[in-house]
Amino acid sequence: MARTFGNVLSTGLLAGALLATSACRDHSSPKGSSGGPKEARSASVTPAISRNVERTITVFGSFMAREQATLSTKVAGRLSSVSVDLGSAVSAGDELARIEPHDYELRVRQALAALSQARARLGLAPDDDSGKVDPEQTSLVRQAQAVLREASANRDRIARLQTQGVISQAELDSAEAAFTIADNRYQVALEEIRQSIAMLEQRQVEHDIAEQQLTDTVLRAPFEASVQERRSSPGEYLRAGDPVMTLVQMNPLRLRLEVSERDAPLVSAGLSVRAWVEGMDEKRVGNILRVSPAIDPQRRVLFVESDIANDGRLHPGMFARAEIVVKNADPTLTVPTNAIVTFAGIEKVFVIADGKAAERVITTGVRQEDWAEVLENLKVGESVIVNPGKLQNGQPVETARPEKPAQPTS
Repeated sequence: MARTFGNVLSTGLLAGALLATSACRDHSSPKGSSGGPKEARSASVTPAISRNVERTITVFGSFMAREQATLSTKVAGRLSSVSVDLGSAVSAGDELARIEPHDYELRVRQALAALSQARARLGLAPDDDSGKVDPEQTSLVRQAQAVLREASANRDRIARLQTQGVISQAELDSAEAAFTIADNRYQVALEEIRQSIAMLEQRQVEHDIAEQQLTDTVLRAPFEASVQERRSSPGEYLRAGDPVMTLVQMNPLRLRLEVSERDAPLVSAGLSVRAWVEGMDEKRVGNILRVSPAIDPQRRVLFVESDIANDGRLHPGMFARAEIVVKNADPTLTVPTNAIVTFAGIEKVFVIADGKAAERVITTGVRQEDWAEVLENLKVGESVIVNPGKLQNGQPVETARPEKPAQPTS
């Protein structure tokens, strides 16, 4: 019993000693030490400044041939030669293929013979291609005109004699009939000559058609391009309109971009475009040249096009990411990137209020290597702390010499 009482007494004395020690420690500690560090920290500040920022929208699209054409034959015949192959570069007017021309050469000769015959009927030389014929000067009309003049003079003479009673009325009637017949023959001669002139024009057109068909036996490049596909080979018989090859124009290329319906009002012809292709570091530049007048109802996008110079490494069908510059200089508020602290996706900066650090939650926009746009919760001219590190909200700060703000770029 005595031993138990002694143990309890010892335990009580030990607890009392511990409480006394704890109380002494509480009195010796600074009041409110749990509220965070109070030592002041030296900090450099810089003002938030306004600078002109380039506004762009990001779009996607693909390269297309600026011009693409499937060339076909205009005349039927056997393909005698093909001068180019897949990938061949051609210039405007270059010969690409040829149809056997012999049949068309014969047609030209036939048409030329018929044309010479029509010229001979009008009294023209076989090689006279002036086409100017005066019907009154042709032999047929001159002959009919001479007969008409003779009949007219004879009728007038008989009419005078008949009034004198020398010639009977019957002879006068016969002279009038002869004059009428001569006049009708003159009109017929004129009509025949006009028909011959029309026939000459027809024969001339037929000859021109035959010449054109002979020319069309040679297939030529309509523009500077490259051969994308060859679809016919020598020896094949082709009908008029059968495809021979496909050409694509490679420089410049047509960049077709898809602009979302939301951004469509910002886009117009003349805006600058910067494009990048996967696997290539070079930036391709151009301007919007063509804008679709309507939104695509299926994809809800606006199609715009730009012509991009091709150094030989771009190909139609390549995918591209592009930026359209909708504003070259839009004034906005910016701060140095080393003044922004990011934690758990939240961006903030520190300003000085009453000698203490005060955090501001911000939203950033355009970012460059050394500065970032601030969209809200900060004003031009307010000083922000650069390189805040582990600075805490409410911590006292001592301002060091202010850093010189970066000069805004236009």
